Amino acid sequence: MSDAAIRIENLCKTYAGGKRALNDVSLDIPRGQIFGLLGPNGAGKSTMINILAGLVMKTSGAVSIWGFDIDERPRNAKRAIGIVPQEILFDPFFTPREALEIQAGLYGIPPSERRSDALLAAMHLTDKAHAYSRTLSGGMKRRLLVAKAMVHSPPILVLDEPTAGVDIELRKQLWSYVKQLNAQGVTVVLTTHYLEEAEELCDRIAIINHGEVVANEPTRTLIARAQEKAVVVTVDRDIDKVPEATCFDRIAQLDERTIEIGYRKDKVNAGEVLAAVQRDGLGIVDVRTRDPDLEDVFLSLTSEAAA
Repeated sequence: MSDAAIRIENLCKTYAGGKRALNDVSLDIPRGQIFGLLGPNGAGKSTMINILAGLVMKTSGAVSIWGFDIDERPRNAKRAIGIVPQEILFDPFFTPREALEIQAGLYGIPPSERRSDALLAAMHLTDKAHAYSRTLSGGMKRRLLVAKAMVHSPPILVLDEPTAGVDIELRKQLWSYVKQLNAQGVTVVLTTHYLEEAEELCDRIAIINHGEVVANEPTRTLIARAQEKAVVVTVDRDIDKVPEATCFDRIAQLDERTIEIGYRKDKVNAGEVLAAVQRDGLGIVDVRTRDPDLEDVFLSLTSEAAA
């Protein structure tokens, strides 16, 4: 059996009309990790997830889920994965408990083995178990979708923008549950536009742009690729004119006595940057640094790929 939870090899998808959504994508998602799948709108993330879900037919390439090829053993592959879609899809005339019972029935789970009440409790929906789904808030509907994806206890959970439109408290509850699942051995695949979320949660991140993988590395390694650092400098007098120096990549004045200077850490160091400020006649009162984050890397990689 493959040691990858999901293995994608030379995957291509071209839609009618010639639009190429995925271009020779190869990607292994390790078992037991929280894996981030990031990219700008239209990059190909949703197409890839829909292929995994069996909703879109690939043009070429191979995909296996938990060791099962999606063409040769589609039933086994679908049983191994639970997908929380980006769109909120539900039947407004069923209660949350009825929705979970029906979903479990579709997977052939006998009544004695269903976990509907436990899933509702985990999603903080017990008090809404018998209310019509149409009366739930947007955040509750998203949590119901997570519960539906887990009715058959799949070893892989795919979350496509799960916190879009969800308030901070509900987001924390959702991530707490996801971390619990991951600690129990569930492999989690996450797409999100909240980059700080991916940075905090994900063990590994792949970035897709224009249908191609432009990065696939452990999160810490990926962030370390950002070459720009910044220093925020407070000086001893009001700044009439911001200093200039060839070692500055950029400079911005934050207030009367504070500037932020970006520089390439592969070309200069902070000492050279501060010396350039002092040469301009400014005395330094305070310095703090800002290390690169995932957003810096994301913007760098996607802009490079677009160029």
